[in-house]
Amino acid sequence: MTAHLPPPASDHYTQLPDAQVVTTRALLTARENITDTIAARAMMCIHGGAGLGKTLAVNFCLRTLDPVEDVCRITFRARPTARAVRHELFTALGLPGEPPRHPSEFDRLLLDALAAEPRTLVVDEAQWLNRETFEYFRFAWDNPYTQIAVIFVGGEGAHTVLRKEPMLSSRIFIWQHFTRLTPEEVQQVIPLYHRLWADAAPYDIAFADSRAAHGNFRNWARLTAHTRTALERTGRTRVDQDLLRWAFSRLGSTV
Repeated sequence: MTAHLPPPASDHYTQLPDAQVVTTRALLTARENITDTIAARAMMCIHGGAGLGKTLAVNFCLRTLDPVEDVCRITFRARPTARAVRHELFTALGLPGEPPRHPSEFDRLLLDALAAEPRTLVVDEAQWLNRETFEYFRFAWDNPYTQIAVIFVGGEGAHTVLRKEPMLSSRIFIWQHFTRLTPEEVQQVIPLYHRLWADAAPYDIAFADSRAAHGNFRNWARLTAHTRTALERTGRTRVDQDLLRWAFSRLGSTV
């Protein structure tokens, strides 16, 4: 079951209408890496700057797994403690009743649940984790009876903490670093990403990327949303640099 994954429409920034998932090299690599990590019941780390499509790639790849894997997705918005990790796992696993008060009892409950059937834990925003909380996932994964794969998804902070701890980094099966789209990739990918760019001139796409998007998918989503608004309000049918300059002004970019 993949009920713990968000709906596909939420993958795109602001749920941009008509946005498409494009099979970039990074996404294809992620699909192979995730498949191999799950098959090995291992741990992997996908890391990179904000807005590069890491979470989208993971969600998309997990939805297309065959056979379908039971996925538990956990997201942290602030620096958690081990206690917070226990409670997030309790909720993500859908365990009944009230969480145990004593850590040892809580750990036994969680380990038993994680041993009951194969699962993949997706830990998003992993840059918020510190050594203690990474160690808790290692503790759960190291248990000989649990049947879990763990996918850490986060900014460069996640990579930095993991690399500093040999006991942790040595257990990471696969590392994948997401980077910005190159100018060549932008020309290949963006016309497929949204129909707004399908008939745009290559020099206009290059102009938009160099002045505002900078190879970042989230920037492209924001730019597309504002350019779409400009087309609707002006009645124009194609992107041009006047429209792009107006969109840039909304993004705080200057030309």
